[in-house]
Amino acid sequence: MTWAVAASLLAAPAAAEELADRAPPPKKPSLMTPTEIEAYNKGLGQTHPYYIKCRKTLEIGSLVKKTRVCHTNAEWKDVIARGNQDARDTAEAMTSKGSTSN
Repeated sequence: MTWAVAASLLAAPAAAEELADRAPPPKKPSLMTPTEIEAYNKGLGQTHPYYIKCRKTLEIGSLVKKTRVCHTNAEWKDVIARGNQDARDTAEAMTSKGSTSN
């Protein structure tokens, strides 16, 4: 068990060095081509904050058209946190209006 602790302590500085030697993407990931994204991600771990992930979302009003949305892991984390906060705010606003009666 102590070797696992030692390995994690040794890996932490390595992760910080990996982050320091890689710059964020030169342009917005959604504007990059799949080839550019693949070249940028080469050598990065899938959990690295600058690793770019893309998702396809359905266009509203269309049964077939999809939009490709790409962000770094750090940006996806922010997008998800913002969406969760918006949902909490909406739920709170709906419950607070329903609980006040005259």
